[in-house]
Amino acid sequence: MQKKSFVPFRFQVLKARRKTRSIAIGEEVIIGGQSPISVQTMTNTNTLDVQATVEQAVDCVKAGAELVRITVPTPQHAQAFSEIKNQLRKKGYKVPLIADIHFLPSAALAVLPFADKVRINPGNFLDKRVFKEEKLTDKIYQQELKKIELDLLPFIKEFKKADKPIRIGTNHGSLSDRITNRYGNTPVGMVEATMEYLRIFFKHKFYKIVVALKASDPLIMIEANRLLAFQMDKEGFDCPIHLGVTEAGNASEGRAKSTIGIGTLLLDGIGDTIRVSLTEDPVNEPVEGYNILQACRRRISRAEFISCPSCGRTLYDIQATVNVIKKELEHLKGLKIGIMGCAVNGPGEMADADFGYVGGAPGKINLYKGKKIVKSNIPQEEALRHLVQLIKDNGCWVDKK
Repeated sequence: MQKKSFVPFRFQVLKARRKTRSIAIGEEVIIGGQSPISVQTMTNTNTLDVQATVEQAVDCVKAGAELVRITVPTPQHAQAFSEIKNQLRKKGYKVPLIADIHFLPSAALAVLPFADKVRINPGNFLDKRVFKEEKLTDKIYQQELKKIELDLLPFIKEFKKADKPIRIGTNHGSLSDRITNRYGNTPVGMVEATMEYLRIFFKHKFYKIVVALKASDPLIMIEANRLLAFQMDKEGFDCPIHLGVTEAGNASEGRAKSTIGIGTLLLDGIGDTIRVSLTEDPVNEPVEGYNILQACRRRISRAEFISCPSCGRTLYDIQATVNVIKKELEHLKGLKIGIMGCAVNGPGEMADADFGYVGGAPGKINLYKGKKIVKSNIPQEEALRHLVQLIKDNGCWVDKK
């Protein structure tokens, strides 16, 4: 009997990015469309402490944040927001500032002249949450939804006049009683809370909208955003999506949750801007955001390093060496550099690297260009200098800014 030939299964891990409209945020950032996926963070200072908030915002921009969100709990905070923006502009920072609003529509209207974007939460902007359980008839539910529409109309009018974008930011932990009594505290409820607002805004011809569905559980966050993308596409809404796992925690736990939640959706083709929420100094968040984007091949912002975990065959101190090489070469955006401890797996594992640094013998390094060895048995203390020269000789070097 003739054997059937083996046909390898091909699976596209990185799916095409979902098509969305482009929305300008301030002077320098566009979310959606073909624009790079942007990285955000949020200050954690008291907004009324203008100087502290300005200083932290500057630190966040220096760390790579392309948008900075600031909480505005009251109209009084809106005046502080204005001064924060003025001081940042005087310092030469044009980073878009996003006002974060909960509970008080009056705060949203007060900050509107100064903010580059305003975030509202459907769970507490006009609705309420007192954890009251009641069965709503279809008639009562529609009456409440109609009231929300009427209450939103003055807000929509002012935003259209100001020509400012908004983010409809729905959190799993703050769905209104109306939503939870109908849909439960579920991804479906998160989607419907968002879609209700979207339908109203689009009905009244306001389209500058970014949407976000966040949860502290990355699995809930993933499911909610997949459902949202499906429902928006079904109803013809092409709004960009902001991704984040809220209340993710800190340290390795916070990073793991954010990587799972944000990274999975990026691979799905979902997501136009991201924030890694950490219970840490906010300057740490942009770094992790760029790491996730790089790992998902959605935005390349630095060199990539392929290095082995080391074993008993390793011929030099690879852990220390990786840190030294990364410090010297990380700025070479888009370059792939392999750093391997020995020649057993080294050349094969780093086969797609542009350049390679491989242990050849005790204290000796072999350098590769692609799969080809170009220099052998270089003393380790001279190997980095030779690697830099090899990169320069091949026209791949740029100086650090």
